[in-house]
Amino acid sequence: MSSETWLVVGLGNPGPDYSHNRHNVGQMVLDELAARIGGSFKSHKARAQVLEGRLGIGGPRVVLAKPLSFMNVSGGPTSALARFFDIAPDHVVAVHDEIDIPFGAIKLKIGGGEGGHNGLRDISKALGTKDYYRVRVGVGRPPGRMDTADYVLRDFSGTEKKELPFLIGDAADAVSALAEDGLVTAQQKFHSAGK
Repeated sequence: MSSETWLVVGLGNPGPDYSHNRHNVGQMVLDELAARIGGSFKSHKARAQVLEGRLGIGGPRVVLAKPLSFMNVSGGPTSALARFFDIAPDHVVAVHDEIDIPFGAIKLKIGGGEGGHNGLRDISKALGTKDYYRVRVGVGRPPGRMDTADYVLRDFSGTEKKELPFLIGDAADAVSALAEDGLVTAQQKFHSAGK
């Protein structure tokens, strides 16, 4: 398997009705990475929108992917792309919303539990391992007694929308740092951001 190419999967739901939901922040991050690379996504037979490029000048080669499936069945497109591009699970990065992290914060990890995130659970099942990277983008917990599913399927609040470009930019930076410098260095940079 190629150790040089990274598969970066932005989790979310397809279609314009979902595009600004908290649940789709992973795909927002991939749009930012695509803008930095200077390319556009193209349809791939693995039921995903895909863009191949490099992170920065001389940076690592990446395959950016936005599954066209719903969040809870992200595993099929992810594993199909990993096979197609010959990328091992230890070079797969899932970028996703995380309610257990405050809005504005980013955490990185490899492996571990899925924390009730059905998209991650499906990827773990399809890849046959939990040992892939996660860039966890904090969206905060639902207020009061609001159902978690209702919360993540809503758009960001007006206040959050003002900060959202910074969060997305930081998450894109975290993906780049992970691929270029490794997990520990990326964690030291982003986990100590004081949020």
